[in-house]
Amino acid sequence: MASAATQRPLSRPPRDLRLDIIRGWLQVSIFGAHAVGSSFGAYGIHAAWGLSDSSEQFLFLSGFVLASVHTAKASRDGALAAARDIWRRAFRLWLVHLLLFLMTGALILWAEMGIPLPGEVDRLGWGTLAHQPLVALPGAMLLLYMPVYMDILPVFVLSMLALPGFLWLVQRFGAAALLAPGAVWGGVQFDLWHWPAWMGTGLEPLAWQFVFMIGAWFGRRALLNGAAIGRVNGVVVAAAALVAFGAALSIAIRIEPAFDIGLIWTLAGKTHLGPVALLHALALAYLFAVLVPKDAAWMHHPLAQAMAAAGRHSLDVFRTGLFLAWGFTVAYRLMPGAWWVDPVLTLLGVSILLGQGLLVDRRRMTPVLVTR
Repeated sequence: MASAATQRPLSRPPRDLRLDIIRGWLQVSIFGAHAVGSSFGAYGIHAAWGLSDSSEQFLFLSGFVLASVHTAKASRDGALAAARDIWRRAFRLWLVHLLLFLMTGALILWAEMGIPLPGEVDRLGWGTLAHQPLVALPGAMLLLYMPVYMDILPVFVLSMLALPGFLWLVQRFGAAALLAPGAVWGGVQFDLWHWPAWMGTGLEPLAWQFVFMIGAWFGRRALLNGAAIGRVNGVVVAAAALVAFGAALSIAIRIEPAFDIGLIWTLAGKTHLGPVALLHALALAYLFAVLVPKDAAWMHHPLAQAMAAAGRHSLDVFRTGLFLAWGFTVAYRLMPGAWWVDPVLTLLGVSILLGQGLLVDRRRMTPVLVTR
């Protein structure tokens, strides 16, 4: 017998301001991480003091939100209509990825010759586009050719394509459905299989889909049950201990850079989403979910509201952040002795990202005036 939750149409819950704010912070953090050479990227983002970074949270929250959207639409219009909606979203994101690929590639090819930046093309893995464009373009379309900066959106596209099937499994088998994406992730950990990318990639799609699907499982649960997870004091203590361990390990590595790097890479490596990195990311997400209230006075501060606006338009802000980060990285290389470049460009970059979020917010909220 179908449950009551599946018999009546579901509606999406009110927008959670916490999610908007944290997604905005993630975009700022991703910008800092990509701005190589900035003090903000080295010390000012949470990834600098832990075993996971913004990418895990970005994927987790995206899976959370999209699963909620899919589940609500499936209850109203049927599973097939909901699947088509998700696949259309994936197709649009694929088009965005291709546009970003072309724009970034053109910029980097120009930079090597025009600035000039000798070796920039090969350093960032864009040599195939430079020397074999008729090979590179189909490779980008098939999500097989992923130079630097081009590895995160393919993970989203592939995860979104698989999402309806995963939620179908969840509907029938509950939490046991996580065994399927978990097995795919596990195969990567044991080097049994990998995505057939043409070159080394920063994010292995077959591993990173797991954190997206975990987020999706919690997103569906939140829609059906009213909450994704409850507070358990023992789990809070364990999660806090893992976060503290990550901070201590990060400090130890700064003191002694050769500190057991091989073991750390196996357990917490980013490319293959090592198990400790995954647990660390989930611990952060859990602590945020159960310790941060859904509404608080600080969330209505102008800075928090600007961060929330950036979070509501995270894809647009993400694209801008990539270009800014690369440009600022180039500036750091060209002016290594200018102490003022780092703080000025960091503040400028963050201001641009938050300003873009506010501007898009205002445009979408402003009613259209029809003149006669």
